[in-house]
Amino acid sequence: MSFFIKKLFFSSIFNSCLFVLLFIGIQNSSNKQKVNFLINETIELPISFIVGSSFILGSILGNFIVFDFNNE
Repeated sequence: MSFFIKKLFFSSIFNSCLFVLLFIGIQNSSNKQKVNFLINETIELPISFIVGSSFILGSILGNFIVFDFNNE
């Protein structure tokens, strides 16, 4: 199995587990805010969901950054 496929598989499993834990953790969250986009705004979402989903999205996008420090 190639390194890219292993990395993609691990990333998807890890972030899926974080997403499930996020839903379990926000069950009793009462603080809610709206997210303002350029055109529209969302419905009121718990702040913990906004922060947690931003972290998970950053983790997913960060796994696609490739650093190649082999200067030959």
